[in-house]
Amino acid sequence: MKRFYCYVSALCLVWAASCGSSDVPVYLDDSKPIEERVEDALSRMTLEEKVAMLHAQSKFSSPGVPRLGIPEVWCSDGPHGIREEVLWDEWGGAGWTNDYCTAFPALTCLAASWDPSMSAIYGKAIGEEARYRNKTVLLGPGVNIYRTPLNGRNFEYMGEDPYLASRMVVPYIRNVQEQGVATCLKHFALNNQEYHRHDVNVEVSDRALYEIYLPAFKAGVVEGGTWSIMGSYNLYDGEHCCHNKRLLVDILRGEWGFDGTVISDWGGVSDTRQALDNGLDLEYGTWTDGLARNSGGSDAYDNYYMANPLLEMIRSEEGDAAKADIAKVDDKVRNILRMIFRTSMDRTRPYGSFATQEHADVSRRIAENGIVLLKNDNSVLPIRPAEVSKILVVGENASRRMTIGGGSSSLKVKYEVLPVEGMRNVYGEDKIVCMKGYSSNPDEKVESLDELRAAAAECDAVVFFGGLNKKGYQDCEGADRKEFGLPYGQDEVIAALAGANPRTAVVIISGNAVAMPWVDSVNAIVEGWYLGTEAGNALANVISGAVNPSGKLPFTYYAKLEDCGAHAFDAKCYPGETSEGGDGSDIYAGERKPTEQLEKKVFNERYSEDIFVGYRWVDLYNIEPTFPFGHGLSYTTFEYSNLALDRETMPVDGRLTVTVDVRNTGPVRGGEIVQLYVGDNESTVERPVRELKAFDKVFLDPGETKSVKFVLDRTALQYFDADRHDWQVEPGTFTVYVGASSRDLRGKAEFTVE
Repeated sequence: MKRFYCYVSALCLVWAASCGSSDVPVYLDDSKPIEERVEDALSRMTLEEKVAMLHAQSKFSSPGVPRLGIPEVWCSDGPHGIREEVLWDEWGGAGWTNDYCTAFPALTCLAASWDPSMSAIYGKAIGEEARYRNKTVLLGPGVNIYRTPLNGRNFEYMGEDPYLASRMVVPYIRNVQEQGVATCLKHFALNNQEYHRHDVNVEVSDRALYEIYLPAFKAGVVEGGTWSIMGSYNLYDGEHCCHNKRLLVDILRGEWGFDGTVISDWGGVSDTRQALDNGLDLEYGTWTDGLARNSGGSDAYDNYYMANPLLEMIRSEEGDAAKADIAKVDDKVRNILRMIFRTSMDRTRPYGSFATQEHADVSRRIAENGIVLLKNDNSVLPIRPAEVSKILVVGENASRRMTIGGGSSSLKVKYEVLPVEGMRNVYGEDKIVCMKGYSSNPDEKVESLDELRAAAAECDAVVFFGGLNKKGYQDCEGADRKEFGLPYGQDEVIAALAGANPRTAVVIISGNAVAMPWVDSVNAIVEGWYLGTEAGNALANVISGAVNPSGKLPFTYYAKLEDCGAHAFDAKCYPGETSEGGDGSDIYAGERKPTEQLEKKVFNERYSEDIFVGYRWVDLYNIEPTFPFGHGLSYTTFEYSNLALDRETMPVDGRLTVTVDVRNTGPVRGGEIVQLYVGDNESTVERPVRELKAFDKVFLDPGETKSVKFVLDRTALQYFDADRHDWQVEPGTFTVYVGASSRDLRGKAEFTVE
């Protein structure tokens, strides 16, 4: 009844506004500046109405002000699709029949496209789906840095490099919000593992914080203009990130000028006073089963930290203390109202569309642009349909749905094309022979290695679909991977197939790097990600050559786990340890515990590798990865030439133009991602050997040449000076490297900074 009243009130007030009534409040007049509307609405609200807006009323909604016709806020999990409707107080589905969505590729795949135009069409399409379902906030995108390949949630993020993530996140945000839906950039910040995610207190240098872990968030706020941001579960500097003064007050609002809504992760709030003082606006998911902690009341939501406890705290105060706390409440309500006026109270808001063929086509295009050809010796791929009469398809992941599972990104999709279905669509039913090869079910018997070898030897080619899945302890929210290797005995299956048929291609379905002890014995390897609704068709199009792969890795594929900086130190670097020196196994790993228990068992983790994350680490110690950051092959070849700088000396605040010619020297049209790295040759502080500072994806016909131009400014040269709390550029000699990956460098040139 409350929701119905709110909707009717809003409709009546909007009708009055459209009729030109002289009594229409300013806050309903969308011709007025938003700040004027915010202040007018705020002035009409009671303290009780204000506090009600600061916390959830259901699993995914929070109250508006029915009396004033201000609508509720409705959130949807993302960032790969619009989650099904769930029950009011439970995680279970509500059983609707009209909420089957389009599944878009995981954000690792989007990042692997290295193409901001893909990010733009992704944002537009998912924004249209969220708008059609009348969502106020899309809970995504995620830009936490890929620090360890064991992080169960890496598939939701955009890789290990802050520059790449920064360039890819901005178009996503802008295009979602053009549909009248707020993005909720997450998880702010330092949420780089799922192991004890509620308990871990991150210790990181200011330099690493600003150079590695904050840039993509800053880009999303300053350039993308995100209308909301989500705090993370973990602690930083001893405070939970959902109410962390340094992150939310000093940096987010103070340094970056954020004017949107700070939303807690579900169950991420721990204290009323800290939530009020330290920058949180909207509390969701406390006691996430909704009603377990009602303290004798009729509604658990009224007992959230930002609900009745906040009201009671303010009512118990007097004089200036009460006024100061009410002023903080007012600021939070302003931030929420501003978001509402930008979204559900914007009468020019588009209508959106849902689960359309257009969106499926967008999903497939992004998938095809992000698939990475890791290895292709002896031109095993493409396997053209006219060249084969029988293909053996092996692997549980060939027929496993990947749009479900994985935690909050699990989706209820209109359809999902499985890899085996995509292969049949391209090659025909009669050419595909299927064997499972391995199973995630320990009780299921599958074919023997001898049976697999015999079948492989009788076919013209073999395609193995393996990797990870979205079960717990793999690519899944709530826990990290337990091992770097492939599960379920896949290594033995791959080795057997490759030994029986040299034309064996291995397709890894995952959001993480995996160990590849068989890498030298397999001629073709593809990183196939989680590709969404059109997964099977996209993979089959690349395997068959209908699409020339053009994706490149957004993270380093380590040969062994110890080659990763986060795993090169003691347990305190990863996974962390308790203050008593234990490994944390005694800390509850499920839902977060009450504050008093957290204070007794804080789980400390020191980022000992500092700024040397990913390729920065392996370059520093000249470690050979299985596949380097930025790596990706094509069915054609590219030649780089004529690298040139427009000047030899650059003023600190000047600009430098870099040009390089790229020519398609192979037989088919293809896309090449030209990468530019910068190294400081004379730095007085320790810096990476080189860092990504620009990239461009160009498509070329056979024999075609294009000149690629990059313009560098001081941001490509600077490092963060923690003592001065400012970015610095040192005079001296720098080197520009241009190439096809962080290790495949095709040219370099020096210049001097004055």
